[in-house]
Amino acid sequence: MKYDFDTVIERRQTGSSKWDVLASRFGRDDVLPMWVADMDFVSPPCVQEALIQRAKHGVYGYTVRQDDYFSSIQQWMSTRHGWDIEKDWIASATGVVPALTVIVQAFTNPGDGILIQPPVYYPFKRVITSWGRKAIENPLVEVNGRYEIDFADLEEKAKLAKVMFLCSPHNPVGRVWTEEELVRVGEFCLRHQVLVVADEIHADLVYKGYKHTPFASISPKFAANSITCAAPSKTFNLAGLKTAYVISPNAAIKERYESMLAKASMSEVNPLGVAAMVAAYKQGGPWLNELLEYLDGNLMYLNKFIEEQIPEIRVVQPEGTYLVWLDCRGLNLESRALDQFLVHEAGLALDEGHLFGSEGVGYQRINIGCPRSLLEAGLNCLRDAIERTVRTVSE
Repeated sequence: MKYDFDTVIERRQTGSSKWDVLASRFGRDDVLPMWVADMDFVSPPCVQEALIQRAKHGVYGYTVRQDDYFSSIQQWMSTRHGWDIEKDWIASATGVVPALTVIVQAFTNPGDGILIQPPVYYPFKRVITSWGRKAIENPLVEVNGRYEIDFADLEEKAKLAKVMFLCSPHNPVGRVWTEEELVRVGEFCLRHQVLVVADEIHADLVYKGYKHTPFASISPKFAANSITCAAPSKTFNLAGLKTAYVISPNAAIKERYESMLAKASMSEVNPLGVAAMVAAYKQGGPWLNELLEYLDGNLMYLNKFIEEQIPEIRVVQPEGTYLVWLDCRGLNLESRALDQFLVHEAGLALDEGHLFGSEGVGYQRINIGCPRSLLEAGLNCLRDAIERTVRTVSE
């Protein structure tokens, strides 16, 4: 491979959320962090060079979005996802979650319902309830080890909502929704006048045999009833540079979003973030192709290891994202005990399944976006802890 995904980069003492808040988040700082969704890989060389050149300029004042900002997004959406978008559809955001916060304030009132599909990315519910809105839950159902949408329940719940947060690809269960599934979602939401807000931040991270379909690309009527939230942050490991954006072909919706964005004083963009995004989108394709191969190898390693050495745990096979949903119910540990076991016996920091909703109790989310040696170390620690404690007790 041309790019290096095997070298372990020391991230401690860099202000890393993933590595430097372990004591406060998990109660100890000697655990291996495989939780928050950023990768332990360096960003592409083209991004590093663009940042160096921009930094050398020496002036980092207020920044506006110029043509290369818009054209890089347009080019990426067209070449990677077959979606041709217009410059005027694109609005800025400091992050997808901040964008959701603005959307909640712009398009709903206190007490309004917002649809989510748990077990789902937990900031969704936090944003909804923090602003006095009601989370309307349409839980996913697991059928033969694969999560599906309960469409009968969705249609009933859509009657109670003004907005739907659609996680696509889905975090944490890893589903890449098919076009047929998205069409059904879109039809229900149109029928009941529910605005679809598609969080597509993981859109570029899809495994072989699957294809991400941008919700708004399916038809003009869906595009007119939607806002797409996207970013290069997961794809190229740029989360700290605040490079998100939203897309809406509906001029009235976009204007309403940007008006609330201005009220919240969140319209500014980061000059370094812009430079990184433009470089990533215009030159980072080959790096991403190799990253996907590496992640596929990590997933195969995880599957083989757990199947052969930790049969108590079941892997919910992801179709996209570098996040893997692990069914740990075979360990026969109560929810709190499972959390404690992973931290204090296995020495692992994972995202606790119950954070994603009651449907996640007994599950954990592991991040495989790391050098394989770290993945191997984590799985060895998990196996050894199970052998030392869980299996010994059961015997």
